[in-house]
Amino acid sequence: MNAVQQRGSLTQVELAGVTGLSPATVSNIVKELVASGVLHTSPTSRSGRRALQVTLARNLGLVAGFHFDSRSLRVALSDVAHRIVAEQRMPLAPDHRADAGLDRAALMLGEMVESVDAALDEVLAVGVGVPAPVDVATGTVSSLGLLRGWDGAAVPEILGARLGVPVQVDNEANLGALAEARLGAGRGCQHVLYVRVSHGVGGGLVLGGEVFRGRVGAAGEIGHVSVDEHGSVCRCGNRGCLETIVGAPALLETLRSSHGSLSLRDVIVRAAEGDPGCRRVISDAGRHLGMAVATVCNVLDPEVVVVGGELAEAGELLLEPMRAAIEACTIPAVVGPVRVVAGELGASAEVRGALAVALDQVSIAGRKQVAG
Repeated sequence: MNAVQQRGSLTQVELAGVTGLSPATVSNIVKELVASGVLHTSPTSRSGRRALQVTLARNLGLVAGFHFDSRSLRVALSDVAHRIVAEQRMPLAPDHRADAGLDRAALMLGEMVESVDAALDEVLAVGVGVPAPVDVATGTVSSLGLLRGWDGAAVPEILGARLGVPVQVDNEANLGALAEARLGAGRGCQHVLYVRVSHGVGGGLVLGGEVFRGRVGAAGEIGHVSVDEHGSVCRCGNRGCLETIVGAPALLETLRSSHGSLSLRDVIVRAAEGDPGCRRVISDAGRHLGMAVATVCNVLDPEVVVVGGELAEAGELLLEPMRAAIEACTIPAVVGPVRVVAGELGASAEVRGALAVALDQVSIAGRKQVAG
């Protein structure tokens, strides 16, 4: 059950490989769980051969994932087999307060549940991602100044009171790392570094297959590594943070005198069309990112670096300078430099991670019930 829940769907042969059970044992267990309404099977094919795909049954309930970005909210609703049944995105006012944002999220979830002909009591758990360090033991935003209006916000308490379900909260980049490690570009890897580059810059670490958060949930905050002691003052209070150089506001300001007022999307599109200024800004951002990532690679030695966020849509314009800087600044290895790839889940990575932690809560609760 845990193997199917984490991966969304598996063939019976894949289930045998993951669990270490024999194919005959897997087949018998699957038949029992299908008969009891817990699993669902459907025919499929692998390498030209017929196979039986195994997923969790829809009637087990729903989970919800919320991703609060600095200026937007994305909400996804899925069944326990990882099938997303509804997803919406809406803008948020800059510097909105936590209670206002969470109120909007709760209302949005109610509308989405109704749109799929379900009831709110079918939602079993909720996962939430926010762009700031989080103490996951309490669900409290543990940083000061990184997310105005959210300092010290006890998200599970606020949202749980509105929805009446368990709420699990984490930093957005941690959730992006979890999703890419389980479902995306980091599949099959135990040690994954995820870097999210958009309006801000964040990072998440999966070490030994588990998210590594550190003392107060601030592990992986690569955007607030100081790379220029004489640089601009960052919103975190430090000077010359990586985010002040490669975050969207910094990139757009660099181009303002030559290109006027642009959005990050404009820069990416113009760069793809060959605009030399936009290409240069993205290339420089990739080089700076690579130098900072190299330091993390020298300390933690990940198997893969996965790059997400809106700027990752620039593709090789960003990734190639990153690879060159990482190779130049890391310890040479016989097997070559660490792989650097774009995320496979795109803008949905963080909300998929939020769904994953919600599903984990359902799994934990189920195991406790069985043990009881």
